[in-house]
Amino acid sequence: MRPLPGVVRRIFPLATAPLLLSMMAGQAQAQTPPPAGAQPMQRVEITGSNIRRSQAETASPVQTVNRADIEKSGKTTVAELLQTLAVDNQGSVPTTFGSGFASGASGISLRGLGSASTLVLLNGRRIAPYGLADDGQKVFADLNIIPAEAVERVEILKDGASAIYGSDAIAGVVNVILRKDYVGTTVRASQGLSNESDGGDTRLAVTHGVGDLERDRYNFLFSAEYGKKKEVWNRDRGDRGAVGRADLRDFGFSAQESLGGSGAIVNAGSATSSIIGNVLNPAAGGRYWSRDSMVAGNGFTRTFPGANCANLTSHPQGDPLGGCLIDATQQYNQIQPRQETLNLFSRATFQLNDGWQAYVELNGYHSDSESWTTPSGVHNSVGYPGGPVNNAGVSLGAAHPDNPYFGSAARVRYLAWDVGPRVSNVESNFVRAVAGLKGSAAGWDIDSAILFSQSKTKNDRSGYLQRDVAFALLNPTAANVAAANAGSAAYAALPAGTFWRIGENSGLNSQALYAALSPSISNDAVTRLALADVKASREIGQLPGGAIGLAVGAEFRHDSTELQPTAGTERGNIIGLGYSAYEGQRNSAALYAELLAPVHRTLELSAALRYDHFNDVGNSYTPKLGVKWTPVRSFALRGTFARGFRAPSAAENGRGGLAAYSTASDPLRCALGVTQACTASSVAVITSPNPDLSPERSKSYSIGAVWDPLPRTSISLDAWQIKRKNEINQEGTGAAIAAGHVVRDPGSAVPGVAGDPGAVIAVLTNYVNSNSTKVNGVDLDARTTFQMGDAGNLTADIKWTHMFKFERTEQDGTTVDYAGTHGNCDVTNCIGTPDNRVNLGLTWDRGPLRISGVVNHRGKFDNTNFKDDPDGCAFHFAESAGGGDAPGGCKISSFTTLDLTAKYRFTPKAEFFATIQNVFDKEPPLDPLTYGAAGYNPLDYSGALGRYFSAGVRYTF
Repeated sequence: MRPLPGVVRRIFPLATAPLLLSMMAGQAQAQTPPPAGAQPMQRVEITGSNIRRSQAETASPVQTVNRADIEKSGKTTVAELLQTLAVDNQGSVPTTFGSGFASGASGISLRGLGSASTLVLLNGRRIAPYGLADDGQKVFADLNIIPAEAVERVEILKDGASAIYGSDAIAGVVNVILRKDYVGTTVRASQGLSNESDGGDTRLAVTHGVGDLERDRYNFLFSAEYGKKKEVWNRDRGDRGAVGRADLRDFGFSAQESLGGSGAIVNAGSATSSIIGNVLNPAAGGRYWSRDSMVAGNGFTRTFPGANCANLTSHPQGDPLGGCLIDATQQYNQIQPRQETLNLFSRATFQLNDGWQAYVELNGYHSDSESWTTPSGVHNSVGYPGGPVNNAGVSLGAAHPDNPYFGSAARVRYLAWDVGPRVSNVESNFVRAVAGLKGSAAGWDIDSAILFSQSKTKNDRSGYLQRDVAFALLNPTAANVAAANAGSAAYAALPAGTFWRIGENSGLNSQALYAALSPSISNDAVTRLALADVKASREIGQLPGGAIGLAVGAEFRHDSTELQPTAGTERGNIIGLGYSAYEGQRNSAALYAELLAPVHRTLELSAALRYDHFNDVGNSYTPKLGVKWTPVRSFALRGTFARGFRAPSAAENGRGGLAAYSTASDPLRCALGVTQACTASSVAVITSPNPDLSPERSKSYSIGAVWDPLPRTSISLDAWQIKRKNEINQEGTGAAIAAGHVVRDPGSAVPGVAGDPGAVIAVLTNYVNSNSTKVNGVDLDARTTFQMGDAGNLTADIKWTHMFKFERTEQDGTTVDYAGTHGNCDVTNCIGTPDNRVNLGLTWDRGPLRISGVVNHRGKFDNTNFKDDPDGCAFHFAESAGGGDAPGGCKISSFTTLDLTAKYRFTPKAEFFATIQNVFDKEPPLDPLTYGAAGYNPLDYSGALGRYFSAGVRYTF
């Protein structure tokens, strides 16, 4: 492969900026021409083009991560590495988000445009997407299926839509290229453990290959990789600032911001779920009290001395309005869920004759993950396709023995700690099979294959409450009992008059009661992809700059997907669990062509055109144009223009619907003086598919330069912009609230506040075509190697992505810019849109020893919903703490970590390697707004986990 002279493009190792700049200083040196009689340069295929060429640098910016880079990063999976890259941003799906819709999977979001707009390929061909769509909408490829030991390299096409691989690659392409032939046997084993002696990560891998294609006319390659990650609990990081905590009173928050601990009484008309139970005085103008209250004037007709908070928890109390406080998030939730995986890959290649090869590839992946979250409350409202289900009125019946207002029904807010945590066990199975032929005929290089890929996912859940049974066991009115008898045979079998005893009396409940109240529930998902393609390329003539390259191709694809609703959610019967289901299938066909025209020895033009036909949304034409000008051998200018087209997924326009949760404030109640309504809190969002959706369309531009100022030094700088219109989104939660598309709970109105309509319990939205999104920025990619003679080699590298704008224009013409802010919180995890991400590093090689340092930096961003938000900071401290911006200055601080990796080769066959991640044990900054983690931003996961050690060996037979 012949890149620009001196250019060897890799992502790692990385460098510190001062050293990098000092090494780049100096006068450019003349390039040495190749010696006479040198062998012809090998021609290779680069991601983004089907035309084989001798230069690695094309008009499109491509970032390459090879096997050595993965090793130097210290990451044990490709998914972990890709999510640290500077090009990844808002909308990526971390495996650690165990309570999300796509639990157990991991996805990348180039340019922050979402995982659904990033096309992930395996050896240049598609894979079936993960069975569970992110946020119930965004269909994406699970990065966990990639077997790290079988990876040869990963190429990332960063300039937007690809007319070659698929018009839906609006944000770019991630092409994972696996080994195609290998002879020998390699065994690798490693073990990781955190500084707190938890979070063990065991990895075992074996790769075996036999057969030389030239001598034996065949090669068989097999790779197997086993991984087991153990869980890490929030409670085991209690000394790391705000990590894993929902009770942040010592940081200046309170129950008014939903950060005062579970069980708090917020105001007279609002209370959170308590392990004892908070009850509302049924008298006119009554307020919430804890069941253990001994305050005169609470109106109790019975008292419960045994319900004393100190009998059930040692958590610090002090809420001035009463309530028994615990930090359920810290006690039950996880920083990292348990996950066990098995990855298999095999490839057989047969040399049929001098011109043709046959090949078969088989992939298999199995994952079993378990994630925990807090016990369920009894009053959390939900939605289903029939509308919202208001559970706010759940009450202890007049005759319930634990009702302090015995004789009158009383609303209750109870945390079902006696039922236990809510647990999700996700089993995922992925298969992929490819059979193909490649060779040459009549001057054409031809590659054709058929492919089948499938992803099946099963999610078994426990700890969730059946609404009809819970209501009947707490308040056995005739209507409640009839509903429970009709919906649950297990309830019907209970003795008549059975109550669910709560708090201190929960030990009186039978196992039969819990079996009826909280049975195991599950749902299944399956996605399938069948594909047949053929592509061919050849030279068709000569221009002053060289041979004209032509490539053509055709593809037929059938996609199908089905997600069944979790049992009970189809009628809104699972308290606190939203509804998500969809079904659809699509046939599509594509024709594409590409032309490479070296019109001059310094000027190369390229063009591609793709035609797609979809049986449900029509046709699209997506062109791509490129130009590269190389006035001198050490310098080149390049630029591209492309269009993109993404048809709605089955989750967006198929059959089904979504009922989930988001965070939003309530401007109406805030204006009335209800303080807690001014701060974003959890609300149910019910979204319906829209069969009238139009496809998303995009235009992308890039312009940049590649420069080799010194031998073994390269610099590239690329500016880029992607504009997407007809963007498919849920209607903005804030806009829907402002328009009054909500369901409220009048019973939560604060006494004495005139006109208080009560809290929003559900927001009604649709999938809609928003007007447009425009995102632009710049990428810097630089590398230099300094040869130090007997002292070895020193290599420095920097990858920096800066985002100038992330503008979204709503249907009403309102435009907001999310770049450098915490928005858009309607997107996965509410992780924000940092405008700076940097990878830096330094590697020293000397003989058998290699030491690498890698710095990953996430820039600070404003803790606002968008730039120049008139509402100001998105979060505030408690009024008792001054009510100022939270965190102070309304900024989420930057976060930077250093990882060190060392490798020592004892013999040509044996090596030892070790890694320390987050060397300085940096703690992540406080982030109270995100819902993907507790107290910290999911982007800063390594800070929550803390210093982490791993070591291993590799032996080649």
